[in-house]
Amino acid sequence: MTTTPPPDDTRCPCGSGDTYGGCCGRFLGGAAHAPTAEALMRSRYTAFATGDAAYLRATWHPSRRPARVDLDDGTVWRRLDVLRTDAGGPFDDAGVVEFVARYRGPDGPGLLHERSRFVREGGRWFYVDGAAGR
Repeated sequence: MTTTPPPDDTRCPCGSGDTYGGCCGRFLGGAAHAPTAEALMRSRYTAFATGDAAYLRATWHPSRRPARVDLDDGTVWRRLDVLRTDAGGPFDDAGVVEFVARYRGPDGPGLLHERSRFVREGGRWFYVDGAAGR
């Protein structure tokens, strides 16, 4: 699945309320790295929403990175709600972000509730893994 990123002056898919260019677009475009675990999680959601498998793979921690990332063409990501963050700030080396992501797939609407773990190495945040939220 490959799609064109949204225009920079439209609302970012991550739900931050900022424009794509002022929010996740700069991370997906390579102009900057996400400064916090939450920012990386939001940008990864945006990568799912826009079909950017290369960004997803690049932001996966090398110890857990899959050989390829296959995205489902039939899934449309609708909304992201960040429920909680534990650490993951600009001065931390690890963090957890709990979120709910709503989508519509071939079988109808659904949601993903996850507690994602992130680590920062060499000044960059990486997604490690996730567990089902409670």
